[in-house]
Amino acid sequence: MLELLLCSSVTILPDYLYRRFAQGKRFGREITLFTVWYELRWGIVLCLLLTISLITAIFYFHPSTKSATSVFRTVTILPETNGRVAETFVDINQSVKQGDPLFRLDDTSQRAAVETDRRALAEIEAELKVAQIQVREADGRIAQAQGMLAQATDEYETRNALLKQNSSAVARRDVERAQVQVETQQGMVDAAIAARDALKAQVEFQLPARKASAEAALHEAQVELDKTLVLAGTDGIVQQFALRPGDVVNPMLRPAGILVPQRQVTGLIAGFGQIESQVMKPGMIGEVTCAAKPWQVIPMVVTEVQDVIAAGQIRPTDQLMDMQNLVQGGTITVIMEPLFEGALDGLPQGATCIANAYTSNHDRLDDPHLGGFQRFTLHAIDTVGLVHALILRIQAILLPIQTLVLKGH
Repeated sequence: MLELLLCSSVTILPDYLYRRFAQGKRFGREITLFTVWYELRWGIVLCLLLTISLITAIFYFHPSTKSATSVFRTVTILPETNGRVAETFVDINQSVKQGDPLFRLDDTSQRAAVETDRRALAEIEAELKVAQIQVREADGRIAQAQGMLAQATDEYETRNALLKQNSSAVARRDVERAQVQVETQQGMVDAAIAARDALKAQVEFQLPARKASAEAALHEAQVELDKTLVLAGTDGIVQQFALRPGDVVNPMLRPAGILVPQRQVTGLIAGFGQIESQVMKPGMIGEVTCAAKPWQVIPMVVTEVQDVIAAGQIRPTDQLMDMQNLVQGGTITVIMEPLFEGALDGLPQGATCIANAYTSNHDRLDDPHLGGFQRFTLHAIDTVGLVHALILRIQAILLPIQTLVLKGH
C-alpha cells in the first residue's frame, strides 16, 4: 500500500495536476468517476508499472520479513528416576545458580541400599584383615613343620648310618619307620606351604576383587541416592515449577518445570522467503525494529545463512512419505547480529521483530567495464534500498501503536 501511494505521488498526481491546471479540466465535470481512467490513463498505467517494479525490486534485492525472533533455549527440569517429592527448595520465577538444589525425591530405599553396600564392604575389609593374620599363622605352621622335618631327617640319617655300619643297636624296621616319618613331615611342610599360598591368593586377589566389586556397588548405590536430589544444570530462572511435597514425578510423563537460562540477546534468527535465496549472503547489512524496543531501528549484519530449508526435512518412520504434505514451502533461516556491540541490550528473549536486508552494489559501480544501462540499474537497485529503509522506519513508528491498539481490543 505504501509503495502504491509513493508511486501515485510521482505518476497519477502529476497527471491530475496537468489535467487540472494546464488543460483546465475540473474534477466533477470533465474528470468524473466514469472518465477517471480515460483522463488519467497515463498516470494510472505508469503508477501500476512503477508499483509492480518497485515491489519486485524491494522484495527481491532488499528482502524483508516479520519472522525475526530472539530465540532462546529452555532446560526441562527432570529427575533421572521416578519418585515422590519429599522436599522443594525453589519457587516460580526464582533465580538459581548452576548446582543449586531444586527439589529432592524420597530417598529411603536408596539410603538403605547405600547402607547395605557399605556394611558389605566393611565385612570384606574385615575378612581381608583376618586373612592377613591367617597368612602369618600359616608362616608359623610352615616353620613348625620344617623344624619337625629337620628333626625327622636327622633321626633318619643317624639310624641309616648305624644300619650301614651293621650296628646291632638299630634294626632295619626302625630305619624304615624313620624314613616314613621324614616323608610324612615333608608332606606336612608342603601342605602348610600350600595353605599359606592359598591364603596369600585370597589376600592378594580374591578379597581385593570382592572389595572392588563392593566399592562399585556402593558407588552405584550412592549415584542412585544422588539422583534423588535434582540440581540446576545452569544459571537461570525457574518457570512453571508447581511441585509440592507428595507429588509423584515421572521423567517420561511429567516434567517438574522449566529452567530458562539467563542470557543476553546477541543476535536474531530470521526467516526470509525462498525467492531471496539468491541474494541472501553473509555480510549483508540489515536493519530490524522490534515492538519490545519501540521507535528504534537497529543496524544488523547477516552472519550466517542456513544451507537447507527446514520444511523439507523427513524422518525415518514406518510410513512412506507423501510429498503433497510438503507443499507448504518453508523459509530460509538467517542469523543476524548487531552491527554495533550492545545494540540489542534490553531486548527480551523471544521478542519478535521486523527485519530488512539490503543489497549493496557500491563495489561493482567502480568497474570500468559496466555499461551505462547496467550502471543505471545498479544505482536504481541501491536507491530502492533507501525506499525500503524508509518503509522500515514507518513500520518502527506504527508497530508500537498497532500493538497498543490490539492490546486495547
